[in-house]
Amino acid sequence: IADMLLEEVNFDSLDMMILPGGMPGTTNLENNTLLMQKLDAFYEAEKYISAICAAPSILGHRGYLKGRNACAFPGFEEDLIGANVSMNQVEVSGPIITSRGMGTAIPFGLAILERLCGSKTAKEMAEAILYK
Repeated sequence: IADMLLEEVNFDSLDMMILPGGMPGTTNLENNTLLMQKLDAFYEAEKYISAICAAPSILGHRGYLKGRNACAFPGFEEDLIGANVSMNQVEVSGPIITSRGMGTAIPFGLAILERLCGSKTAKEMAEAILYK
């Protein structure tokens, strides 16, 4: 159950927007005009944006990935328009973090944690969950 409706979110209070992937979820996100307006505002303000699985395609379609390293679920590489496409599990490029899918969720989460809380905290969490 969602905590609140999209219209109720105070986007000014957020440090990062995270777009989950999957289908048809990614298409539904991209077709939501209000969400895309808020995403554009985040991008223009150089605030943090993260996307996993198919969702990095949204960032490519909106032109956010030009000249950046990025990755996505296999088959969505063509949608990473202008990006330096990689097959890495996670790519951190400026204010944008992308990741490839459910199997890369832990390194994606740790990259987000590192961005928001620092590398020491991310390393401690990785150790606490017995990752690597």
